[in-house]
Amino acid sequence: MNDAQPVSWSTPVAGLLAISGGGILLAVMAILAQDGPSRLLIGIAAVAVLAMSALGIRQRPRLTMVPGPAPRLVVGTLTGPKDYPLDRIDRIRMVSYRRIGRKSAMLEIDVRHEDTERLLIFGRWDLGTNPHDVYDALVVNGFASVTTD
Repeated sequence: MNDAQPVSWSTPVAGLLAISGGGILLAVMAILAQDGPSRLLIGIAAVAVLAMSALGIRQRPRLTMVPGPAPRLVVGTLTGPKDYPLDRIDRIRMVSYRRIGRKSAMLEIDVRHEDTERLLIFGRWDLGTNPHDVYDALVVNGFASVTTD
């Protein structure tokens, strides 16, 4: 294992700004709507879009690989960053899911969090890049081994 610097992956800032702008635009449209049902539905959409944007901002960086003498992964969550040293990481693998007629690559990480097991799933939106590239970086730095799942 080399003494490389930590590497982070996050949702792209441009994407978060675009979603925030869309949420603000929906909020303005809700205020300007002429009837109650339109105002309600557009307002709910505005709140949902702004909440998604706030969640993306709060979780930055989404995944950080910290190589070195005490290697660990740091996962950005709603309640703050969570550290997972190598001894608490059970498995890291790439999977593909069919969604809306096409395959989407996902990075799955099985971890032990306190007394429970957790499955963390990261897609392109979470990582800001192809999950295969992140998996390759994790393999090169000794966080994962190549599997044929």
